[in-house]
Amino acid sequence: MVALDTGSDLFWVPCDCTKCAPTEGTVYASKLNCLSNTLFIYSATFALHGDGEEGSSTSKKVTCSSSLCAQRNQCLGTFSNCPYMVSYMSAQTSTSGILVEDVLHLTTEDGHPDSVEAYVTFGCGQVQSGSFLDVAAPNGLFGLGMEKIAVPSILSQEGLTADSFSMCFGDDGTGRISFGDKGSPDQEETPFNLNPSHPTYNVTVTQIRVGTTLIDGGFTALFDSGTSFTYLVDPTYSNLAVNFHSQTRDSRRPPDSRIPFEYCYDMSPDANASLIPSMSLTMKGGSHFPVYDPIIVISTQSKLVYCLAVVKSTELNIIGQNFMTGYRVVFDRERFVLGWKKFDCYDIEETNTSEEEQHPVSAPPAVAAGIRNYSTPESTKDVKNNNSLTSVTLRSCHLHVSLPFFFGLVSILTLLS
Repeated sequence: MVALDTGSDLFWVPCDCTKCAPTEGTVYASKLNCLSNTLFIYSATFALHGDGEEGSSTSKKVTCSSSLCAQRNQCLGTFSNCPYMVSYMSAQTSTSGILVEDVLHLTTEDGHPDSVEAYVTFGCGQVQSGSFLDVAAPNGLFGLGMEKIAVPSILSQEGLTADSFSMCFGDDGTGRISFGDKGSPDQEETPFNLNPSHPTYNVTVTQIRVGTTLIDGGFTALFDSGTSFTYLVDPTYSNLAVNFHSQTRDSRRPPDSRIPFEYCYDMSPDANASLIPSMSLTMKGGSHFPVYDPIIVISTQSKLVYCLAVVKSTELNIIGQNFMTGYRVVFDRERFVLGWKKFDCYDIEETNTSEEEQHPVSAPPAVAAGIRNYSTPESTKDVKNNNSLTSVTLRSCHLHVSLPFFFGLVSILTLLS
């Protein structure tokens, strides 16, 4: 399963591994290395194998003369293989290897499907460390950032798509990513705060409403699909959490070192009696972003527990995947805006046919805490959620590239009663 990550730029897969996590399935160009009996996701080997099997006919190693080679200072010569190394926020988590170019096979999604071949540059990840050796990205990571090496940038440069994409996050852990999607005229929007030296999907939140309480005090945050939960620094975190707690009817549980969440509650035997305070963000420009999924439900041996799925951060505000549930979120890199709209991820045609759903400016009603497709949280900050790529298609009317994905959270702890 490849992690879809708007918080980083490089697309990489385990490749010719010297230190990689065990892979899951055969997502991309898998083949069996006859010498080691190790199943690789991808191999950049060109020479004939011992049994006469020929290497890739489309794969090409990127040399240090390429404009996409960011680490030329590590090169042995102009025409040597371009190395890469990316470090992530999780402790001692990184990937390194060489850059390669190969074909991404796309298919139009209209009534007359056509094959489209896109040459993309990505990392042949030979060495991984930290969280990548555990659950973070067993089959690699699909960076969707703004740098020119990111796949959305490459597809746009090749003239295959508009420089925009959307991600749709369903309630049950399924969804879609569509390259080239610029959203719809009736979506809500807010501008990106661009840092010219390293542009990211950073936005400004001006207010938070929790139940009947309006919390003032603006802050900036990164919209990061690769982070499962939302992280906030103080005083925003404390203001949100205290107001959430004051409007919750259920009994708060004592702290548990196995859970990264501070505010957890025993769910009422009648789940409909557990009323969860509503939550909504007001963005720069005045648009509203109701949070449809602010909690996580955890099953223990004796009862159900729900937690406010927001973690206190000491460094950075991150709007994680859980706050994006129920939306099609558009990352428009041409207009430099973030767009969002309540969306049915199962309905491909809804992109063009759905009616506008009005988001109330006032506080929406509290919602009942029911049992949905929740699972237990990761215990480590910034462990990337697993999003498996199953197929790739290209939407011809707007030259969208679209692929379904799954973003279920990995269960790594079992609570005791």
